[in-house]
Amino acid sequence: MSSRVNVLAEELIESVLAKLNLSQRPAPTLESLKTLYSAWCRRVPFDNIRKLIHLRNGNPGPLPGDHAAEFFDHWLRFGSGGTCWAGNGALQTLLHALGFDARRAVATMLVTPDSPPNHGSVTVDFGRQRYVVDASILHEEPLLLDEGLPAADLPAWAVKLAFRGGHWAIRWRPLHIPEGIDCRIEAFDAGAVIFRERHEKSTSFSPFNHELRVRLNRGDSVIGAALGQRLEFAAHGVASQRPLQGQERLRFLIEEIGIHEALARALPADLPTSG
Repeated sequence: MSSRVNVLAEELIESVLAKLNLSQRPAPTLESLKTLYSAWCRRVPFDNIRKLIHLRNGNPGPLPGDHAAEFFDHWLRFGSGGTCWAGNGALQTLLHALGFDARRAVATMLVTPDSPPNHGSVTVDFGRQRYVVDASILHEEPLLLDEGLPAADLPAWAVKLAFRGGHWAIRWRPLHIPEGIDCRIEAFDAGAVIFRERHEKSTSFSPFNHELRVRLNRGDSVIGAALGQRLEFAAHGVASQRPLQGQERLRFLIEEIGIHEALARALPADLPTSG
């Protein structure tokens, strides 16, 4: 794949930073990473909107979002992000362009004990310290792969870290699985080609191929959609849900997530799955 996957024009970088509401170009420091990642968690949704449109239209081309410049151009114009391979690939590319020692990682969302690797993530190194910044989990603060992040003050997106069997595992709460699941990091320094290949492989089977999935941080809450419901973890981690169909689905995407109306109206109806 062309090395241009990892190249962002300076004008595009400035536009992305402006939409992230960052007034100046961040230096590659831990404090800047915290600021940038928090802004990402609140402005770049994890969603499968473009993937659903692509698959339902029978588009034979590559899935959207693998090229970081294309990902950001679409986000700037239409407000949508992507699923893990696209979103984390774009985040890593942006961080790398800003001078951070950012790398792509492959992980496994352990929806079953024998799940194969199925998730892309991002790590950033500062000397001997390594942090996770995941564009899908949206845990608000970089996670130091050491003692973990005390999350008492961020209960809506609380996460826990553990080192078991030679792997780091992030315990987090998908909106539709409030009891939580583990995300086990399998490998670091994965590279853009591996992300693209795994992304394309997901066209044949993925929980994001049939119905709307969205996640975004708002205030002290996490909001989103899954299984035909608007879901929320409010402050203190209290979960709530209500049906999300028809005009309410359209309103939610436009007004709460920030999706452009034209893209929201192009989204096909859900084809429900079991989980």
